[in-house]
This record gives sequence, structure tokens and C-alpha cells, in this order.
Amino acid sequence: MKYANSRQTDKSTSKSMVREYTEAIIIAVLLALFIRAFVVQAFKIPSGSMKTTLLVGDHILVNKFVYGIRLPIANKEILHFGNPNRQDIIVFKYPVDPSKDFIKRVIGLPGDTIRIQDKKVFVNDQPIDEPYAVFTDSKVLPAGVSPRDNMGPVVVPANSLFVMGDNRDESYDSRFWKFVDMEDLKGRAFIIYWSWNSEGELSLTPGDSYVRWNRIGKTLH
Repeated sequence: MKYANSRQTDKSTSKSMVREYTEAIIIAVLLALFIRAFVVQAFKIPSGSMKTTLLVGDHILVNKFVYGIRLPIANKEILHFGNPNRQDIIVFKYPVDPSKDFIKRVIGLPGDTIRIQDKKVFVNDQPIDEPYAVFTDSKVLPAGVSPRDNMGPVVVPANSLFVMGDNRDESYDSRFWKFVDMEDLKGRAFIIYWSWNSEGELSLTPGDSYVRWNRIGKTLH
């Protein structure tokens, strides 16, 4: 009789442990989904349109609640905390194909007049200081050929943003497809948490290693 009771106790303990582990896993999954939906989401940089601020293989974290809180499926804003500032690095739904996410820098805010003359950006007729901008092509294309180096003026509509990549000669951005709707914002990028150089090697030397050690933990601004 004592043996039977012992077996029953063991089974009860085993069921209790299974239940505890199951509950812990469910809670962890729900917490992870909540964080991803409303707080922070990870993204990987697939192209060089933002170099050298962001490189191919950089893994970044994006603050999803900095501008407000949106319901994930309905994409309806339930709390509004503020709007992007000029020079914020943002992730958003690509206007031409909303199934894709793009990352660019905010250049123009609602109501701003944007003009580009010989690669220089003017906002409301004032040249802006852009220490982050990189140019890889010495040629200056006329507006009749491409809006890359000369365009505008254009006025940013209400509830919209004008965005550009830091790698100006190799970025497909608002110069070509115009504006980002505020409702398509995913959030603001704020840190690089991992960086992988697919062309690297096993080394601890920055620039040579598969892992770009000197980029990990770099804040974005």
C-alpha cells in the first residue's frame, strides 16, 4: 500500500513539474510576442543603402513604442507619443511593396519643402548639415536623367515623411518613390546588437573577422 502511494506521489510530482515547465514556456512565448509587437523588434540590414552608418550584416534593434503604440494586425494607433524628428533612423513598410521593410533616415517632416541641388539637400531653402552622408559616385546627374542628385522642390504632405539613405549614390528612397506614410512606421533604430561580415575570416582583428566586434553595442543617431 505504501508502494502504491509512493508511485501516486511520484506521478503527481511529475505532472506538477510538467505543468510548471509548460506554463513557463507559454508565458515566455507570450512575453516574447508582446515585446516584439509593442516594444522592441530585431532587424537585419540586407543592403548597403545606409552605409557607413549601417553595414550589410548589421543586426539592429528598433524601438517600436517611441512614436506610439499600434495594434499589430489592425495597424491602428491606440496611443500617440510623438512624431519622428529630422535625422531619426526609421524602419517602415516600403510604400511600393508593404510586405518589405525599409530603413532610411528622416530628412523632411510634414510641410517641409525639399530640394536637392548637385547632391546637396536643402530643407525649406536652407542647406542642412549631413556628416553621415556618403557619396561614392563623383558624377552629378541632371534632374532630367535621374532625381538622385537634382530634384524638387517638393512639399512633404501631411502625415508623411521624406526619407533618404546615408549612402546617397546607392540608395533607392524618397527621391524616387516620394513619401512614407506615418501609419507605415515600424519604429526608430537605436542600437547594433550584432554584426556579421560574410566576407571575413576567423580573426579577432577588427575589419578582418567574421564578427565586427567594434560595431556591437554601437548606438545609432
